Amino acid sequence: MCQEGDEAKEDCGSREEWTLLFWTSLAVVVPVILTLWCSAQRSKRRTYMKEFFRKSKHGWHYTDLFNKPTYCCVCSQHILHGAFCDCCGVCADEQCLRRADRSLPCKEIVAPCRPDGTTEHRWVRGNVPLASYCAACKQQCGTQPKLCDFRCIWCQTTVHDDCMDSLAGKDTCDLGEFHSLIIPPHYLHRVNKLRRRLPDEYSKLGASCGRNWTPVLVLANTRSGNNMGEALLGEFRTLLNPVQVFDLSELTPPKALQLCTLLPPGRVLVLVCGGDGTVGWVLDAIDAMKLKDQDQFIPRVTILPLGTGNDLSNTLGWGAGYAGEIPVEQVLRNVLEAEVVKMDRWKVQVASKGLYFRKPKVLSMNNYFSVGPDALMALNFHAHREKTPSFFSSRIINKAVYFLYGTKDCLVQECKDLDKRVELELDGERVALPSLEGIIVCNIGYWGGGCRLWEGMGDEPCPPTRLDDGLLEVVGVFGSFHCAQIQVKLANPVRLGQAHTVRLVLKSSTMPMQVDGEPWAQGPCTITITHKTQALMLYHSGEQTDDDDDDEESSTSEPESPAPHDSPRRQWSTALQA
Repeated sequence: MCQEGDEAKEDCGSREEWTLLFWTSLAVVVPVILTLWCSAQRSKRRTYMKEFFRKSKHGWHYTDLFNKPTYCCVCSQHILHGAFCDCCGVCADEQCLRRADRSLPCKEIVAPCRPDGTTEHRWVRGNVPLASYCAACKQQCGTQPKLCDFRCIWCQTTVHDDCMDSLAGKDTCDLGEFHSLIIPPHYLHRVNKLRRRLPDEYSKLGASCGRNWTPVLVLANTRSGNNMGEALLGEFRTLLNPVQVFDLSELTPPKALQLCTLLPPGRVLVLVCGGDGTVGWVLDAIDAMKLKDQDQFIPRVTILPLGTGNDLSNTLGWGAGYAGEIPVEQVLRNVLEAEVVKMDRWKVQVASKGLYFRKPKVLSMNNYFSVGPDALMALNFHAHREKTPSFFSSRIINKAVYFLYGTKDCLVQECKDLDKRVELELDGERVALPSLEGIIVCNIGYWGGGCRLWEGMGDEPCPPTRLDDGLLEVVGVFGSFHCAQIQVKLANPVRLGQAHTVRLVLKSSTMPMQVDGEPWAQGPCTITITHKTQALMLYHSGEQTDDDDDDEESSTSEPESPAPHDSPRRQWSTALQA
């Protein structure tokens, strides 16, 4: 009997162990299976949404959380996550996306006008901007917690539901405050109807858009600075014709600027949203237009600074960096008020020693060329940004990394005895060099993220700098610590002179060099800097968009010289490339 009892206990214990093992395995396996299933469904849904957005006529953007009370334009229900079109402002939840895409048309970038030559309003209901007022009764719109009121996607006029009847007979859209910057759909429609595409024909068509019509093309680099480019693209598409807003990660400047050849000569403006490197990229594309005998279509260029240094933007009065402190509407108003100035552009020719059969490397320079500690900092920064680009997504982080590399060079002094390794000639005359670590050749007034290098502390008289005088300013620095002292106005650079042509010979070793923030390591060579051409830029003399409050001089200084969706706008861009 005792033996049978022991066996029963063993069987019971064995069953308990197997039961525990089963439930433990189930507790581990089931979450893993659910996680894998959810991940597969999420990936499948992401692929489906991407394909849906690609084929859609809207510029849909999916968001997990709207930043203000938002209502679906189809079912009128309040939504937390869904999609919105950055062109027309239509919003929809996931369940209503297909229906919204079919039933709610987006902005037509090419469309005929009415027989009398006017354009009618294009209304979208609900989700009107905050602090908007009715065009009929002048009372605030969008105050009720529901889908209500209307907005014209072209002129941005808002009107109450109850006031729509009072606008009967007043359905003409004048494109609103920025009509002089917008490319109207009827203009592109008439361009498509032209049999002869000549500049005179474009000028005749442009006359119908007004005497002061100066269409603006927006070219944004979504990778610059604080990664604000994506949001800015949406805001500009809302205010302008989507066909005149380009993402440089999808379409290169030469292809985007082909739209200039379909607009009246001499009227086009280009707003570059990015850093100094992006501006140089666009200016190189404009120079390429000159080589194609398209001089008459050359646009004037203005800047919305999104990069880290932004010295060219600072020189032209647009500030040292844009962080959304003023609305996009004010940015466009500043563009309308800006004045045209000319800016010298320079050719930097690098001929490596001993490589006589290889063509010299030729670069374009707008800001400055340098050899020494500041180029070394830029070279180290770029090397690490290539390895971990996601880390360098903030302007503050970028400047902090530059500071760390500058501190390191103060201790190591990798560029010492530069005066023994190089020879400098200004307009053919040899210049005796003191014991320097760096030489900087400047075309503009600012250097190093907002420092007026040539003037220094202003305690010594020096010739003035101008953007259009065909002269370069050449200075020397004693090291990274000296650069830091110059930036905080505790020291002056060594002024070596001004010249029309600069020649620098690196006799031995390898030194870091940079042109407009693009660095490289260079062996023995001869560098020749000569005048290349002049670019038409816009100078802003009003309030700055500078987020550096400690640099008040930049706001009062005088100028140195007077995703791929196959939407209709994407199809139009494809047609331009053809």
